[in-house]
Amino acid sequence: MGYGQGPNALIAFQKYESRQVNGKLNREEFEAITNATAPKPRDPGYKHVEVDLDRQVLLLIDENGDVKRVLPVSTGSNKQYHEKGMSGLAYTPRGRFKIYAKIAGWRESPLGMLYYPNYFSDGLAIHGNSSVPDSPESHGCIRVPNSAAPDLFKQLPVGTIVLIYDKQSFVPAKDWVTGKQ
Repeated sequence: MGYGQGPNALIAFQKYESRQVNGKLNREEFEAITNATAPKPRDPGYKHVEVDLDRQVLLLIDENGDVKRVLPVSTGSNKQYHEKGMSGLAYTPRGRFKIYAKIAGWRESPLGMLYYPNYFSDGLAIHGNSSVPDSPESHGCIRVPNSAAPDLFKQLPVGTIVLIYDKQSFVPAKDWVTGKQ
């Protein structure tokens, strides 16, 4: 399992552990990393992606159900927007989705440029962006750092499950499949 490399790795760790997000490695952060336990998926046992909206992180889960990588993200701001002749609510939906389309490289969308987009719901995508702030700031997409986007693109074939949740909306797969409450 890894948080990646460089400042994005430290930012992902700080977000996951609900620490102050500053991307700076000091003695206190080093000790926190040394004493931390590995992240666990909310829904273990199969290969998928989880996006924790409260922590603003993406967890890449391997076929053994283990967290392989954690990336910082920025998701929908939940604010109204009026840009480029469009308006709406900048919302990242909660639930279970599947990657249904992908585009390698850059893609121009009505609201901006997407780098290696992996589409999961009505034009929303997990994609690279040069701006991945510590808080939710997107129009609804899940932004990852540009440096992580090409590798993540390779790890998410069409059909990959994308589980997006916050502390109030999580539903385990067994309950989702069986319909149990």
